[in-house]
Amino acid sequence: MAKKLFNKKLSRHCEYCVHGTASEYANEVLCKKHGIVEKQDSCRHYTYDPLKREPKKIKIENNFEPQDFLL
Repeated sequence: MAKKLFNKKLSRHCEYCVHGTASEYANEVLCKKHGIVEKQDSCRHYTYDPLKREPKKIKIENNFEPQDFLL
């Protein structure tokens, strides 16, 4: 599981950086180092924060029978 969180092939975006905070009003990030920047930007101060990344939602099929829930 940890390999998926810290994949080396993840693109560097300010929206996943420790120094950035998502803006409520626009498609921008408020950066402590560079001010207001686009979400897709990155700089040399980039540090990945795995808690800012939202995992993809998994669709669960509802193919259950009543017998599946009996002990």
